[in-house]
Amino acid sequence: MKRSRKYLLLSIMVFIMIYSVLILILYASERNNPASEIDSIGDALWFSIVTFSTVGYGDMTPKTPMGYFVGTVFLFTSMGLLVALIGYVVSFMANEGLPLLKLRTHRYDNWYYLADFTPESDTLARDILSEDDDAFIIYGIRKDEELENPDYPCVFINDSPARIVSRKKGKGEECKLFFLRENDIGSNLKAIHIEDLPASIYASTVSGAERMSGNIHLFHICDCCARSYWKEHPLRSAENDIVIIGFGNYGTALLERAILTNIVDPYFDVNYHIFGDSERFRQLHTNLDIAFGINKRREGHDSLYFHEEDWTSARDIIASADRIIICEDDEEAGWDDMWMIKRYYKTRGRIDLRSNRPAPGLSTFGTNEEIFTVNQIVRARLNDAARLMNDLYRQSVEESLDWDELSDQLQQSKIATADHLPVKIRILLGENAAANINSKTLRNSYRAFRAARKDSSVLNDLRKIEHARWVRFYTYYNWSYGENTDDVLREDPKICDFEELNEEQKAYYDRAWELLGEIGRHN
Repeated sequence: MKRSRKYLLLSIMVFIMIYSVLILILYASERNNPASEIDSIGDALWFSIVTFSTVGYGDMTPKTPMGYFVGTVFLFTSMGLLVALIGYVVSFMANEGLPLLKLRTHRYDNWYYLADFTPESDTLARDILSEDDDAFIIYGIRKDEELENPDYPCVFINDSPARIVSRKKGKGEECKLFFLRENDIGSNLKAIHIEDLPASIYASTVSGAERMSGNIHLFHICDCCARSYWKEHPLRSAENDIVIIGFGNYGTALLERAILTNIVDPYFDVNYHIFGDSERFRQLHTNLDIAFGINKRREGHDSLYFHEEDWTSARDIIASADRIIICEDDEEAGWDDMWMIKRYYKTRGRIDLRSNRPAPGLSTFGTNEEIFTVNQIVRARLNDAARLMNDLYRQSVEESLDWDELSDQLQQSKIATADHLPVKIRILLGENAAANINSKTLRNSYRAFRAARKDSSVLNDLRKIEHARWVRFYTYYNWSYGENTDDVLREDPKICDFEELNEEQKAYYDRAWELLGEIGRHN
């Protein structure tokens, strides 16, 4: 946009110079002719204006050959200038004038700014409009001629986020800005200084972090995919052997979500077989052997098997798997894996393929419609549940911290607890129950918990499940056992087998189940 304005300014300067020279030539050629009606610079200027405007009063005309030549230049130039002027006005109205007018008339709506128009941003915009009746979509690019018109209200305007936010003039709710390309926040010039804006910014990252500054929230597309997958395809109690093929960004995110949320019963006999390069993952998470059997069967614990060999040589594992998840970062490689399994391998379990291209007869996941949603990116419901949990905790513990005062790890701990709510609902209401976090399902789940805790053995199983979830979270972040809780050394006395806890420590986990009722009352 700046470059086009620079060229426009240069063109205007060149035109003025040529125009001035022509006026001087016209005056110089006509002033000494007795029959001429153009006797001054003003007359020459007037003649040029009348000619350029195509009005043609005829009150003065050139009399010399050079005057005729200059007049002809003015005449033909006027046609081009008129067309260019009309084109510029139309272009301005379409690309700047009308969008600016729309911004002004929609100041009280909820503004959602998307930095680019892509299939991903188009999907997100449609989801926003389905969730928010007062949404107003703003694309931060200029609409070109080849761009397909979206079938929903929106504007295209190539202006900085700062200027767009300023046009709202503080009316209505705060703007939400979305940068959906990976690491857009660090490479997109539109993102410069956005941390100073009175807006909420959501930006894609590959780092896995979730906070950058107060108003900048980072999200990981692979993590969104993993959350969506386990929500739509939850682990069933009858599934004991899960195969993950592909251990890049997507495979790592899927295993992380499985570790933190797939605690569905107290028997812990799920075996995850991971095929791919796991060296870096295992170096980062050195304490997982506290919560899992690593490359071996361990009584009372789930197991993680990291296979160095290629999955193609593991026919027995493929054949006995209850579920095979193909999640190569290279989508084409994933399709190749799936066709090879279908063609050459015996299987008895379901096969799920990460692909943005759904296909009839195949179980696919990871489409734009699943990932690029408000609930996945903004995660308002999940974060609201985590914040509410912290508020409820603060009511019972005097020296507890406000949400914004919590460290990133403590915030993640609360979010992980909220992430497990749908699993708790299915545990209490049955695997086929709708696990939506709403007041009805939460209240029903809490009633089921109140009935279950009357049986000491059932209550013990529920405590065991929550203990396992809690230990998995902290060992994932390399905590270990210590006689006292120490945030610096990452030690806690509850990081041990459930049977080693005293009664008071076991009762500590009732709180996580009782939260179902408290959240239900506030939902």
